[in-house]
Amino acid sequence: MTEQIEISNAEWEVMRVIWTLGQATSRQLIEIMEVKQNWKPATTKTLLGRLVAKDVLETKKEGRGFIYSPLVQEQATIDAQLMQNFSNICQMHVGKTLAYLVENLSLTQSDIAKITAKLEDKKGSAPEELECDCIPAEFHRSGCQQCK
Repeated sequence: MTEQIEISNAEWEVMRVIWTLGQATSRQLIEIMEVKQNWKPATTKTLLGRLVAKDVLETKKEGRGFIYSPLVQEQATIDAQLMQNFSNICQMHVGKTLAYLVENLSLTQSDIAKITAKLEDKKGSAPEELECDCIPAEFHRSGCQQCK
């Protein structure tokens, strides 16, 4: 798993644009974020500075402006963020949460085929049920609402 990168929702918006373009000038980013998010130029510049400071973006001076390029891969960053989010959920809720995502997100035929294949692979080694991992085992049956 990739090292967890702490970036805000606003920073994610900037990264989505840079990942999509591969690299972008400060002027391009300011224009895009004005249209996409109705942000002032100072907001975009602040977020770019934060992302550079976090070693998520690199910057190169070009004339009076800068070119920004990602230092982290998009899918690896998404995967790490999702795994971090799922680590905050009781493992008893992970399956329900995945089912909710499948029901509510747009998926291609190819996506569905990949997910189905992964589930089939996992089916053979999956336990019948998972235990709550929110509290230490010795407290489960007496106080755990999940176990009742």
